[in-house]
Amino acid sequence: MNIKLLPLALGGLAIGTTEFVMMGLLPSIATDFRVSIPEVGYVISAYALGVVIGAPLLTVLGRNLAPKRLLIALMLLFTVFNSLSAFAPNNTVLFFTRLLAGLPHGAFFGVGSVVASRLADKGKQAQAISTMFAGLTIANLLTVPLGTYLGQHYSWRYALGGVGGVGVLTLLAIHFFLPVLPVQQAGNWQGELALFKRAETWLIILLTAIGTGGMFCWVSYIAPLMTEVSHFPTSYVPYIMMLVGLGMFVGNVVGGKLADRFSPLTAATTLLLAMGATLLAIYFTSGNQVLSLGFTFLAGSFSLALAAPIQILMIQSSKGAEMLGASITQAAFNMGNALGAFLGGLPIAAGLGYTSPALVGVGLALAGAAFAYVLARISPQQPLEESAASIAIGH
Repeated sequence: MNIKLLPLALGGLAIGTTEFVMMGLLPSIATDFRVSIPEVGYVISAYALGVVIGAPLLTVLGRNLAPKRLLIALMLLFTVFNSLSAFAPNNTVLFFTRLLAGLPHGAFFGVGSVVASRLADKGKQAQAISTMFAGLTIANLLTVPLGTYLGQHYSWRYALGGVGGVGVLTLLAIHFFLPVLPVQQAGNWQGELALFKRAETWLIILLTAIGTGGMFCWVSYIAPLMTEVSHFPTSYVPYIMMLVGLGMFVGNVVGGKLADRFSPLTAATTLLLAMGATLLAIYFTSGNQVLSLGFTFLAGSFSLALAAPIQILMIQSSKGAEMLGASITQAAFNMGNALGAFLGGLPIAAGLGYTSPALVGVGLALAGAAFAYVLARISPQQPLEESAASIAIGH
């Protein structure tokens, strides 16, 4: 791995841990605070809401800062509020600390995506971005299961406190390894916000938020699904989360290569359809432990394979405001997180069982693919090489 990309990968590790560890901690937090699992599920939505608010806001406010300084500021905010979450005395306080912890998430990934593109070799921009997201996949393979284990055997607070520690390591890595890059674009925030007047922007937001929301319907409630429906012992949940992480690791690598080799939009559409089919299989086969594990791996693979194609797609469509566009994509991913956690919890609360969120997820994934189809009809895609060149020279 290019050592210059190490700080971005570490940031992905910290962010991936805090975002996905909550799924495995829901039962522990619910027991500690004496609330229901769907109520704790709203804490997941709070973090996602923070990402949605913070991604465009912090990116625009930091537009005149050099990327390195901006990434340090964002990771400092992330570290402070994640550390405070570990000390929350009740579910209400945890809701708000998670909301604040989510603010720098989207901006960090958005700025980091553009930085990775500027540091990449020609024709390998998506693979450079996937290197940053590799930290997120490693989180799901190692630190998320570790956090789940700590939550089950000791306290969920140790898991969130550990995120703060990874944040400190990321700050040190940014300081020592990330090169100083010039400000890519400065001034005229009104011009950047004109991005929201483009139909293509909103279609990418919708296909991302609604399409990936299907995955979050499933993964937000994976712990009770595996214990109550697949009948795995609770002690197996950390290992199941490792399987999800392994799938994400594989999917991230494949997604980066697909986006560099084929049209990012074609890759995203295909992966959304595959996600819908996999969630449908999960709905029907979760009672079988072997099939349940197999489709869990596939769902994890398809979910993160989407990251690089969608990110490149937005960068291509955001000429003149690439950093803002990339951060908006992260906001859209977490709109999907909030939407999936919320909609997935509704049928559970109505007594339809822990397989029902997967069926809701099928509808969302297919809706995302439909928005991708509309985008393909109205918007010819800019070649990746041309987009990357415009990023590199700061146009």
